[in-house]
Amino acid sequence: REEVLRLAGALEHASEHPIAQAIARAAQSEAMVEDFANVEGLGVQGIVDGHAVLVGRPRLLAEWSQHLPVDLERKLAEEEAKGRTAVAVGWDGQARAVLVVADVVKPTSKQAITELRALGLTPVLLTGDNEAVAETVAAEVGIDEVIAEVLPADKVEVVKRLQGQGKVVAMVGDGVNDAAALAQADLGLAMGTGTDAAIEAADLTLVRGDLRVAPDAIRLARRTLSTIKGNLFWAFAYNVAALPLAALGLLNPMIAGAAMAFSSVFVVSNSLRLRTFK
Repeated sequence: REEVLRLAGALEHASEHPIAQAIARAAQSEAMVEDFANVEGLGVQGIVDGHAVLVGRPRLLAEWSQHLPVDLERKLAEEEAKGRTAVAVGWDGQARAVLVVADVVKPTSKQAITELRALGLTPVLLTGDNEAVAETVAAEVGIDEVIAEVLPADKVEVVKRLQGQGKVVAMVGDGVNDAAALAQADLGLAMGTGTDAAIEAADLTLVRGDLRVAPDAIRLARRTLSTIKGNLFWAFAYNVAALPLAALGLLNPMIAGAAMAFSSVFVVSNSLRLRTFK
């Protein structure tokens, strides 16, 4: 167990992925890593203390002809059936272990999904994790539609497919693997606690790591747009009504000047109501 954690933890320490960071924290390994490489959507590889180490999906190890023994395959399937994430570890040409990581859903996430539904939106869980884990998390927070086991490029294709159906897509993400999909979405929302790549690709950064700020941001955006439309309507209505009176000489210039000033005061005052947004 110590050897597995030492080698896998050292390699995962160089990765920004949340699962990698969980393993790194558990291992607290100080072993030296060389030739580190992130294999998109599959895992990581590198040289740790002279050992060629692979950590990630079984598919990554299989590409190097490191197939899981029957007992590890069975254990991996058992853990995934429980809704956990199983990570395969191999070194020096042989698959040797499975590390198990469990997603802990934040207590505020279910409330966030409820608020998104109340706004008339349809939440979809789009993840590279396995189907069992995704279904477990979705059931816990109240999401009906789940698209799991997708690579980063597949996330982009899912967003494009939804857009092709005429839907406006907002994507919330925090990882390197989400960056391309965040850029493709009509609205990309990056969690401020996420990676720099996700923040750079998104349109909007949610400063707190609480998913409830996503519906808050959408409500504020809708309120802002409604205020803009209201200001435009009254500004146009004001001028459309006053211009004919002025043209016919029925409007005293002093009154017209005061009315124009009042129009500006109205627009500014109406906009300032946004300060009361909760």
